[in-house]
Amino acid sequence: MRSLGLDIGDRRIGVALSDPEGILASPLAVINRRNESLDIEAITEIIRQHQVGQVVVGLPLSMDGSLGQQAEKVKDFTRKLGEHTQVPLEYRDERLTTVMAEHLKRAAGGKKKGEKTRYDAQAAAIILQGYLDEKHKPELT
Repeated sequence: MRSLGLDIGDRRIGVALSDPEGILASPLAVINRRNESLDIEAITEIIRQHQVGQVVVGLPLSMDGSLGQQAEKVKDFTRKLGEHTQVPLEYRDERLTTVMAEHLKRAAGGKKKGEKTRYDAQAAAIILQGYLDEKHKPELT
């Protein structure tokens, strides 16, 4: 079953997709925010196109773990998205994922001097990969 990862921001939504076995997450796209209806339509089309069975949404908690203004915006958008799809939606803590995405991109030589790089899809892949790894973690006895 494929899973979809979302990194929801005010200007962009990073999108990542897992492989069919649900083991590996890869950056898929960046949706430039236009309006809520079009944004939701774009996500539901990706869900339909890729036969997604689970959506994992990054929740931007404050460093102390509390819900801030941005987390409330993400929850509100996710609730509205849930009204347009039957696919289960789940939150995952996304603290520092954009920073991790920036470091990974630089380490891979992905940014040239003066180039403006978007990390939204990579951040979504980090969020999704964390979920997939946790889901497939072997049980310790």
